[in-house]
This record gives sequence, structure tokens and C-alpha cells, in this order.
Amino acid sequence: MNLNKSFYLLILLAAILPLSCDQDFLNTEPLDKISSEATWADGPLSEAFIFNVYSYLGYGGFEEEGLAAVTDEAMFTHAGRGIDVITEGSISPSNLGNQRVHPQWGELYLAIRQANIAIERLPTSTFDNDELRDRLLGEAYFLRAYYYHNLVRMYGGVPIIDRTYGLGEDYSIARNTYEECVNFIISDLDQSARLLEGKPETPGRASALTAKALKARQLLYAASDLHHGPTATANSSVLAGYSDLSLVAYPGGDRNARWQAAQNAAKEVLDEGMGYKLDLTAPVSAQEGTDNYIALSAGGESAVADAAAAVELIFQRTHTALYTQENNWPLGGINWGINNGPNGYHNWAGNTPIQQLVDDYEMMDGSTFDWSNPTHAADPYANRDPRFYATIMYDGATWKPRPSDVAGLDPVDQIQTGYYDDGNGGTINGVDTRESSIENWNGSRTHYYVRKFIDPNPALPDNQSAAQTIPWPFIRYTEVVLNYVEASIELGDEAEARDWLNRIRYRVGMPAIDDTGDALRERYRNERRIELVYEEHRYYDGRRWMIGEELGRGIQTIDIRASLKPGATPHVPYRHDKSVYDYTYTVVENTENETRVWLDKLYFRPIDRGEMQRNELLVQNPGYAN
Repeated sequence: MNLNKSFYLLILLAAILPLSCDQDFLNTEPLDKISSEATWADGPLSEAFIFNVYSYLGYGGFEEEGLAAVTDEAMFTHAGRGIDVITEGSISPSNLGNQRVHPQWGELYLAIRQANIAIERLPTSTFDNDELRDRLLGEAYFLRAYYYHNLVRMYGGVPIIDRTYGLGEDYSIARNTYEECVNFIISDLDQSARLLEGKPETPGRASALTAKALKARQLLYAASDLHHGPTATANSSVLAGYSDLSLVAYPGGDRNARWQAAQNAAKEVLDEGMGYKLDLTAPVSAQEGTDNYIALSAGGESAVADAAAAVELIFQRTHTALYTQENNWPLGGINWGINNGPNGYHNWAGNTPIQQLVDDYEMMDGSTFDWSNPTHAADPYANRDPRFYATIMYDGATWKPRPSDVAGLDPVDQIQTGYYDDGNGGTINGVDTRESSIENWNGSRTHYYVRKFIDPNPALPDNQSAAQTIPWPFIRYTEVVLNYVEASIELGDEAEARDWLNRIRYRVGMPAIDDTGDALRERYRNERRIELVYEEHRYYDGRRWMIGEELGRGIQTIDIRASLKPGATPHVPYRHDKSVYDYTYTVVENTENETRVWLDKLYFRPIDRGEMQRNELLVQNPGYAN
């Protein structure tokens, strides 16, 4: 691991405070030029140190290459970024593929070192503010737990480093068991919650509720199939043949007790927190459901969203006076819009939804979408779960005003991802296709674009060419509700599970469910998939449920054709119109950038070969040769 002597020599020679990672976003003084004793003798400087520990969170899930693109949520449009190394199963200790989709081993241990420094120094700090000292210490414990949580959900058990190392020490250390790591994380979170209880709360910083919510998530993961040894080995020959099972799972024990602990932890958060519109007793209208989900996705920050939705955010990557502007974007914030929006708006079509995700949205009546149903197949975007319209841009969907140089091709501001009869034996290529005259290299290969997290405010300059200020939801209240539902299902408390699931569904205009048994579990899993889409949960959920074959089931896209009705005259310029055109939709298997497979080694990330060479006590994860 990244704990070698030369690394620490550089750290110590530089200063007690290294500069934060290259995605630095905190507006602090140059702390590398401040002495250790001065830092811990001054409240604001100590606070600045903790802000630096937060900086390792980066931009959350708003990186250009999203974690969604290595799941059955999305396809990354642009080849050559190492996404295929992960999705095609060629990932290895010497070839990790794309390293931006989630934080890496070395980055996380560097963050943990910073948290360890704070945990060691804050109790003996000499500034005169006990409340601030406790708050900063509570935040340091939370951040250490959060970074370990990220390590553990990718690698299983990892070496627990709970102190700073000095020169001349042996930095070789073995991996702790999965159970030991979970216990360590929970201990840190309990300590954090105790220290933060009753302290001031600031968006973007940890609170007591934040610590309790992460505890609920970690306990849910610990109870799941992947980490229950008997279940994991029964489901995977790769895990069955792994001689160090305790590194990635509980070899046995009382799994029911683990589910109970997860349920209890989630219920404590539900009792103390407050979700957005989760007190309804019947579904809202379809339009209100879409509006509610847009407000949730915007964290209440958009000018066209309900500001009350901000209550949903328990831990967020936010925008306050503490944060600097993102490099190259004049308004500050994250440019998720330009990274992912349509090329017909001069955007880059990064992480585009795939057909499998689109098909998993229910019909408005709660039934399953089915291509073999002629009504569904003839008009696949009609009468769907209202969250679909808040999440996916599809052919014919209304969006923002086009840029001035594109408005002549689409004066009605509709997404164009199909191919349309021009009335003269030819075809008009949609403005947002890869065959468009507008930046075709940025066109979607799936014929969809993501709408979620893109500020719909038409007043934003240049339609997303400037950054937006929507926060990233590291943890939101509805996730904790879903965690509670899952634990309740596994404990046989189905009535409680249905009650909370229906509250989520009512908020978005969907009808109540009455499923039981396995059908309830599958309904819950799909509800979680839809509600938390693009929030970086599917990657981990699919693994802990051991449904890898679903994650690696390939990429399906849609081919959309419009032919003129007999006697009809085409629109010039084209616009979507069912009274003039007959539309056909054909599902296509796409292997342009990657041919997805599933191998059971992908349940865990490989430990980088360099880390294995630096620390001879490390044991590699199952399915990978050193």
C-alpha cells in the first residue's frame, strides 16, 4: 500500500500539512507553509486542516467518467478511457483501467493519514474553544470512517491504519479481516456521532445524523450476500476457492443479528431525520411526481425546483463560501451538464443511459414495461414512472432552448436522437445523433441522454457551458429509508417494508404495492435502482446482492425511425409529431466501445501491483494473480 518510507519523507519534509489532492476545492490559506504547532494552537487553522481532509472527497460522483458507466445504468460514449478494462473483465493488478470512476487505494490512504493527524492532535490542541475542538474531532472521525468505508466496499478487508507513521518505521502491515474493518468503521462513526451531537450543522460538513446514516449503510452492506461467507461461496466458485475468505466476508455467525443491527441503525436515522414529502397517504399526480423528483435531484438548489427538497440531503458535496470555483468554469461548481448533455446543445454526452435501465422503469399503473406488449412497443415513452421523465432525455422530450447556432434546426427545443423521413426518399439525422451536423463526435451511442442532476433552468448561460451548483448527494434520507426497507424485508417485517416503499412511490406519483416474499424483494431492488439511479449505488448494490450477471449483461441501445404517414407533409425543420409520422423503435445490441461480460473476480477490485510490491504482507483479492 502507499505507505512507503520515501512517501513519508516527502510528507515530513514538505510540512505537517501536505497540499490536498489535485481536485482541491477548499478556499483556504496555503497550509503547507504553516507550522504544526501554529495549526493546533489556532481554531481557524485547525478548522482549515479539517477542510483539507474533506477535499479528498473530490467532486463526488460528478467526475466526467461516472461509476454508472461500469454498471447497467450507462455507457461511456468516448472510447479509450479504460472503462472497457473494467466492464470486459480484463482488469488486473497491473492494469486497473479507468481510475477516475471512483477513488483509488492510495488516494484514500492519503486522506486517512490526514484524518489520523487530526485525531491525534486535536485532543491536545491549545486553542480556546472546546465546542469547535469537539466538532472538528467528530468530523475527523467521520471522514476517516467514510474513507475506510470506500476502501472496504471496493476491496473487502484492508489494513487498518489508526495512527501516523514516522521515519524509520516498518510500513508493512497485513490486511485486517472484513469483520474487523466493519467494527472499526462503526466505532469511528459512534465516536463521531457522540462528538457531533448538538453541534452546529453546515451543509457539506458532517453532523451526528451523517455519522448515523453512514453507520446504517455500512451495517446493511455487512449483512448482504457478498459478505456472508456461506452464501457468497455457494454463489461463486471464485469465492469458494479463495483461501482467505475472512478478508472479504464473515465466515459465518449470526446473519439475522447483522440484519437486525442494520434495521435498528436505519430506524434511528428515520426517527431523527426528515425526508422530502414522505408523509403522503396517496400518490401525487404524474406531473407533480416528476417535479418532486427533479427537486430531489437538484437538492433544492435549482431556480425551478422546490427549495424544501434540500432537507433530503444528509451529506452532500455542496457549494458555499468555503469552496473555490472549479478550474475552467466561470460560475464555479461542477459541470455535470456539459459533460453529459446532448451534443445538439454543444455538450459531451458522457454517461448515457442504456436501454436496460430505460426498460426497468415501470408503467404508471405499476406494471412492468414489456416490448412484447404492442401498446408498449409502439409508444415506449408514454405513461411511464414519472421519475423517467426527470432522469432520461429521450427522442421527442422537451428540453431547454437551443443555442443560437442550432435553433434553426430545432426551433421547438425537442431532443432529436432518431432518423426522420424527409419526404423525398431521404433521411434527416436528429440534431442529437452521432450523425448530426452538430459535434457528431459527442453524440450519444445509446440514443438517450441523462437529465438527472442537470439544472433545467433555461436561464443558465449557453445551456450548460458554465458550471452549475447542484450538490452531489453522498448520503440522502431516501437512501436510508431504502436501507431500512431492505433490512425489514430480510427480517420478515414485510408490512413495514411496504409502508415505507409506498411513501417513496406516493411522492413520485406511483401506486402502492402489495407484493410479498421474493416478489417484494425484487420490487424493492428495482425501486432502489430507479430511485437512486446515477447516485453511485448500483455498482455496490449489484455486487453485494451478487447479481453480477445483470451488471455485465451487455449494452442495449435504441434505433428510432420516423416515416411519414400516407399523404402527410414533413415538418421543415423537423419536429416530433405523432400525427404526421409513424415511429418505430428497435432495440440494438451495441459493442462499439466495449463487449461487456461478468467474471466473479469483479465482485472486488484488485489491489494494485505496486502496492503489493511495497507491502509484502498484503494478500490479493479472489480471482486475481499478483
